[in-house]
Amino acid sequence: MTNIIFSNPITPTDKLKQMQQDAFFDVIDDNNPGIPDLSFIKKEIKSKPTPPKVPKMFMSNECIFNCAYCGCRSSLDKPRYTSDPKELAKLSVDEAVKNGHGVFISSGIHKNPDYTEELIIATIKSIRNDFGYKGYVHAKIMPGTSPELIRQAGLYANRIDVNIEVAKSEGYKQIAKHKNKKNILTPMGLIAQYIRAASEEKRLYRHAPFFATSQTTQLMAGSTNETDYEILRLSKALYKKYSLARVYYSPYYCMHQSKGYSDLPQIATPEWRMKRLYQADRLMQLYGFTPEEIAPESESFLSADLDPKAAWALRHMHMFPVEVNIADYENLLRIPGIGTTYAKRIVKARRYCKITHDVLKQLGVSLKRSTHFLTCNGKFQGVQSDGLDTYREILKTMVDEK
Repeated sequence: MTNIIFSNPITPTDKLKQMQQDAFFDVIDDNNPGIPDLSFIKKEIKSKPTPPKVPKMFMSNECIFNCAYCGCRSSLDKPRYTSDPKELAKLSVDEAVKNGHGVFISSGIHKNPDYTEELIIATIKSIRNDFGYKGYVHAKIMPGTSPELIRQAGLYANRIDVNIEVAKSEGYKQIAKHKNKKNILTPMGLIAQYIRAASEEKRLYRHAPFFATSQTTQLMAGSTNETDYEILRLSKALYKKYSLARVYYSPYYCMHQSKGYSDLPQIATPEWRMKRLYQADRLMQLYGFTPEEIAPESESFLSADLDPKAAWALRHMHMFPVEVNIADYENLLRIPGIGTTYAKRIVKARRYCKITHDVLKQLGVSLKRSTHFLTCNGKFQGVQSDGLDTYREILKTMVDEK
């Protein structure tokens, strides 16, 4: 046998490492194939950390609008204040440094939208120029703000937003009489245009001026008797048309009658509905689901006891189990318990070995939920059941999908 000749001296440790690499794909035993060390895949493919909470700083709680749900509404008898921009800038920088993740500058509508926006711009300008803060700043755009002031806000903020609030346009007349479709969507459209133009300018010119890179909006659930399907359909349209970075969902809360609004029903949207909407939103943005798949006509409201992906799986049991060794990335994402991180790990691990249930465990996949919806080399280790009740009980125990 020809001896292995190394051009440079090699230590025993290095030689052993070389041997292990050379033997990586060799099968150790016909009945018990060796599982290679796949820990490097877990290190390379990690789930994104949860976005940090950013402190909200308020310019003014004076508001000329009288939205039934808002704690700053004009008809509410409460102590009022309006901050000095430089004073608020100092407080904001202190909070941003303490928090370590940035700051959000918001406000009620004091005097008129443009006047309020000028105060916000003066604040974020001071944050940058007077206090030299270079971190994350999120600034609110008032409904009906003029185009030039929106542009100025974008020169100092990393993210800007205007809140759409209601899922149906008739909802403005019901609970937010001073707002309308035009004074919300017009600024939203302008923000999208400015961000796209700035991005293109940055692509063409290396030293193009700074401008905000994203916008978001907020949508209340439960304010207009809308279904979750209607909320998700609107969110999908907003993402597409305005290139939103995020739609935030908040519960509609109206337990006391507001002046100017008669006979509003008492509603307190449960927090679990927000959790389900955020999960459904993730399914649309990261997993390729459509609103029709998540909340079909037969189940247009999301379930309280099942996450949206598990509920979808129970409606489509004919598509399971999925063979993880041949399924494409999109089909792996349809398996309850397997999210984007785990699906990427599985796809990469298949380059090195056959995927078994033990390999899935090594990749970090929890088989508690997923094992009932997959096979490894044709082997099924889930619960055999002819009905859906067994699976429903299993899936009620939620785990985070990565």
